[in-house]
Amino acid sequence: MSLRTLAVALQARKLKKMIDWSGALPVHIAIMMDGNGRWATKRGLPRTAGHFAGMQAMRETIRLCHQIGLPYLTLYAFSTENWKRPAEEVDFILSLVHQFVTDSTIREFHDANIRIRFIGDLSYFSEGMRRIMNEAASMTRANTGMTVNFAMNYGGRSEIVHAVKSVIEVGMEEITPEAFESYLYTSGCPSPQLVIRTSGEQRLSGFLLWQCAQAELWFTKEMWPSFNKPLLYQALYDYQSRRMKVGS
Repeated sequence: MSLRTLAVALQARKLKKMIDWSGALPVHIAIMMDGNGRWATKRGLPRTAGHFAGMQAMRETIRLCHQIGLPYLTLYAFSTENWKRPAEEVDFILSLVHQFVTDSTIREFHDANIRIRFIGDLSYFSEGMRRIMNEAASMTRANTGMTVNFAMNYGGRSEIVHAVKSVIEVGMEEITPEAFESYLYTSGCPSPQLVIRTSGEQRLSGFLLWQCAQAELWFTKEMWPSFNKPLLYQALYDYQSRRMKVGS
């Protein structure tokens, strides 16, 4: 074990003891996995290397959230703005999505009773990409453990417009917040209580605009590929501390 690995493990152990695991903890965490390209650039690597490292961090974060018993996790995997990036970078990101959905990871999550969902306007993706997404979602649909939402080609404003159009189509006479939420991509999931964003940026960038109205926001300067157990525990500890102040 390297000194860095040991230091991370000790920090995680210390933070874990500080959290009241029987107290106020979020039921739903949403994460903006930001900074893959900058992580790679700082290390003299191509941006694609950052996206690959980010996928590994995503896998480990899902496993960790499952271990701590988190019921719902939403990951901002591909925004509507990501199409504006260079074509080669977009193609690489989508190839990582394809790899993630078709490798043994989904089977691992299925065996762990994790439900996988893809939310957003999926019509922009190729038929082949939509097919493998549907296969992963179908395979895990009956699972009753943690639900993981992958926000793909997602934009908060577009989601609200889509929901409004759906409400108009069904001719809903009385529109309540609860009824409206049933037409959002996240229908069936509680709103996130905690939003985490990496890379030092401190804005929502259109992520779950309706759902995050009452969420606690937590930011870190660390880039997404560097996200680890101590950072998640720190976010949970800070969330719990804020909630205790609200209740006092």
